[in-house]
Amino acid sequence: MLARDNYSYQKHQKELAKKKKKEEKKQSKLGKKNMLAKADSEKTSD
Repeated sequence: MLARDNYSYQKHQKELAKKKKKEEKKQSKLGKKNMLAKADSEKTSD
């Protein structure tokens, strides 16, 4: 009897990796946005 691939597990792992990457991208964009806003507020206060 041959071993079978567990495609549902592989699919689940792939989906988790996509979600993680998407969340990291979202956090990165928010971080950049906050840095720009902070820099703008510092320029206007000077």
